Amino acid sequence: MIPEIGHFALLLCLPLALVMATVPLIGVATKNTVWMRFASSLAIMQWVLLLFSFLALSYSFFIDDFSVKLVTLHSNTALPWYYKLSAVWGNHEGSLLLWVFILASWTLAVALASGSIPLVMKTRVLSVLAMISLGFLAFIIFTSNPFDRSLIMTPSEGKDLNPLLQDIGLIIHPPMLYIGYVGFSVAFAFAIAALLEGRFDAEWARWTRPWTNIAWAFLTVGIALGSWWAYYELGWGGWWFWDPVENASLMPWLAGAALVHSLSATEKRGVFKSWTILLALLAFSLSLLGTFLVRSGILVSVHAFASDPERGLFILAFLFIVVGGSLLLYALRAPIMKGGTVFALISRENFLLINNVLFSIALIVVLLGTLFPLISTALDLGSYSVGAPYFNAMFAPLGLLTVFIMGFAPFIAWNKFTLLKQQSRQWMLYLLLAIFLAILLVGVLSHQYVADFNLLAFFIASLCLWLVVNTLGHFFFRLKHGGLSFHSFSQLSLSYYGMVIAHIGMAVMILGIGITSIYESQKDVRMAINDNVSINAYRYQLTEISSVTASNYDATRASVDVYYDSAGEPSRLITTLYPEKRFYRASRNIMTEAGIDASLSRDLYVALGEQLESGVWALRVHVKPLVRCIWLGAILIALGAILATFDKRYKRSSVARSQSVLGSPSNY
Repeated sequence: MIPEIGHFALLLCLPLALVMATVPLIGVATKNTVWMRFASSLAIMQWVLLLFSFLALSYSFFIDDFSVKLVTLHSNTALPWYYKLSAVWGNHEGSLLLWVFILASWTLAVALASGSIPLVMKTRVLSVLAMISLGFLAFIIFTSNPFDRSLIMTPSEGKDLNPLLQDIGLIIHPPMLYIGYVGFSVAFAFAIAALLEGRFDAEWARWTRPWTNIAWAFLTVGIALGSWWAYYELGWGGWWFWDPVENASLMPWLAGAALVHSLSATEKRGVFKSWTILLALLAFSLSLLGTFLVRSGILVSVHAFASDPERGLFILAFLFIVVGGSLLLYALRAPIMKGGTVFALISRENFLLINNVLFSIALIVVLLGTLFPLISTALDLGSYSVGAPYFNAMFAPLGLLTVFIMGFAPFIAWNKFTLLKQQSRQWMLYLLLAIFLAILLVGVLSHQYVADFNLLAFFIASLCLWLVVNTLGHFFFRLKHGGLSFHSFSQLSLSYYGMVIAHIGMAVMILGIGITSIYESQKDVRMAINDNVSINAYRYQLTEISSVTASNYDATRASVDVYYDSAGEPSRLITTLYPEKRFYRASRNIMTEAGIDASLSRDLYVALGEQLESGVWALRVHVKPLVRCIWLGAILIALGAILATFDKRYKRSSVARSQSVLGSPSNY
């Protein structure tokens, strides 16, 4: 009975979304405030119904209701309860229901937390979000019913959740990613509302910016979690594969990064209006493109949910309507989006412009590399593969140039920049300090990993450390200027703190990527019990092979002692690693679980392969310096974006609340 009620609640949302998409807009056209205010009530009703629908599906998984086809295909009784939770969205239908519920949650948040926004603007935003909900609700109801009971007989046992998804990281990763993906729909809705209203002022940017920041923060965390999961779960030791679906998440992230900076310029100086609107449209459009790639079946990926061409055509049609319609509206309204303020060649505006150009080029690089094989196959031009060499060659200079530009950002004023003698001395001092720290870091790494002093590593480290030193130097300069007191700390805005943390996070992430790529070491070896293999100064010894039985899998577990052998010092045991090869009984799939000793300075990594002959096993051993900096940097970037979201200027103001619900003409 619960699945039927959940399905009924889902069905009710479709006409509700239709009403929400049309009636409030009619209210705007007729200046009927009652109909406009109706949008918020509808948003609450939609969220309640979708919450009940999602809980109904979750309950079906928890009680092992195998009369529901989805539960039968993606769960079983031996599955731990927390993996039954991830099984709810570890499939096409359930993940789509989660997507729609998150969209309803964003819509509810806009309805409840937008008291400072004129009613006309708020109504248009909510109606646009309802139109997006309408498309996805139609998709899930007509093509992807999660409550389907079409099985002829109810089985006594389910098939099991994909072993790839039986991991704590995959419980968190998809929701975080979806919150980011779907969150860009709010920026998209604000952009459409601005185009309809002809309003592109600083106030509009101020309304849009916090929603964009928090969506981008969640997307950052979601991508980082996916990278972390692939690193320790798949046994290959990498953190990014340039898989098409990975790229599909990176593209809206790049568009979002450009949008966050462009909104800053629009809010502060009234510039880049056209670009800001376009980036808001683009960020969500790329999120929809990612949805199409994952669910259309046109590519092979460990991340793909479905291989149904009919579903792919539905999403493609929806993507065409959303992207085509929004770009058409943009083209029609483009003549009224004037830049406004004139700024000097060397100014913060120009630096933000360069930053946006770099992010846009990176976006185009990823888009072309991802879609070219698909396009060439569709046009019968031959089969092509675009892999890591292309992406790495294009991305490396763009990333380093971005770091270089970011290093100047705190010091460059709006409109016009004047280089003072004192400031030039500061920059020189910061540069020398960064070079000294880079020499020290690369020297230590070269000694630690028995390698020559690497000039490329030195260059990357110098740039990243220069960004850190410059950013912190400007931060302490502002504090010192205010008297190094609690008051001076409190006087700095959360947006400024967010910028400092996010920029440092970018430096830490790029440093981790560069150093890991240059200094990592790997060996594929054959080992029997008590065999040893050395990699740099670390010695791996296989001590035991044992069997492990869990509730839903059997595993072969290796015990590997890791020693540090330094010249002139006795060998010392650092840690014991326990890599596993797991056999999942229900699905009869085999998965690798790496053994990792993690620290900020390096990771010691072991993956267990197949048994080659009696008593002999294949193992892959790694030493990865500073690999944790990649995910630490991503966390700092997300933290910076979240801090900026809570800047006091984004809070409700009594002045705004006292404005006319229709908006004062002076505000347009």
